[in-house]
This record gives sequence, structure tokens and C-alpha cells, in this order.
Amino acid sequence: MAGLEKPSRWQDAPPLYGEQGVWHQYTYGIAGEKFFRSLMEGKLLAATCPECGRRYLPPQMYCADCFRRTEEWEEVKPPGVVQSFTILHRDLDDAPLAEPQVVAFISFPGTCGGIIHLLGEVPRDELCIGLLVEPVFADERKGRWQDIRYFRPARSSQ
Repeated sequence: MAGLEKPSRWQDAPPLYGEQGVWHQYTYGIAGEKFFRSLMEGKLLAATCPECGRRYLPPQMYCADCFRRTEEWEEVKPPGVVQSFTILHRDLDDAPLAEPQVVAFISFPGTCGGIIHLLGEVPRDELCIGLLVEPVFADERKGRWQDIRYFRPARSSQ
């Protein structure tokens, strides 16, 4: 039974070649559904814990600290703050991108968590940690992450 023995170390496991078809359906859940419906209205919603007051963005159903159900919701206003970023030169299939893309982790004051999304309209010499940004929403929204086209530097009028 060559090849069917169980290896004792993962490094000794033989590689598997070929394709495996996988069918997958993702459901948003209660908190996710409410959040993505708010994106269709051009709003970011956070869930708030009634016990400790922590606000979660993206929202979650239970507080990670006191395990209470988060039943309160409130809109989170821009600006967000770039906490980290990277510049992509290749897509997920390892093909070169026509234009490099900037992906950032964006937090919002007073919330736990944050959003990983594209940055746009940012001159390369102004790209930095601490940059204040606001979402640019798509004209047609369907309740998904692409409802936010990208985040751009926040306008001073806000």
C-alpha cells in the first residue's frame, strides 16, 4: 500500500496534484446582514455592547469582553484612520496589475476592529500611517463590500 501510509511529520506528507471543486455559500448572519444593508444606504454601522459600551466595526453579535449580546446599533461617521497599508503589484492569480493597488487596514475612533479595503485618490508621497480617510460609495449598491469602491483622503469640510 505504498502512498497510503500515514506520515509521522507533516513535512513527509506527499503533495497532492489536481483540482478539487468546492461549492461554498456564505451567509452574513444577523449582524452582517444589518451591516451590509446599511452599506446600501451609504452608512457604516457598528454594534455596541450595552454592558461595557464597546463598539464593534464590523459589527458582531456578542461582546468579546463581557459576552453580552450587542443589541444597539449606531452609525460610524468618517474619518477613519489608516493603521497599516501595503502596495499590491500582482493580483490573486499572480498576474501583474495594470496599476498598483493600495490596500489598508482602517480603524475608526471609538470602535474595536476595522476594515481592510482599497485606498484611492492618494498621491504616493502622501500615503502614510495615520492618514484620515473616508469611504467612496458605489453608485449602485447591492449590500456587499464592493458597495465601498475605496477610501480616499478625508475632505477637510467634515
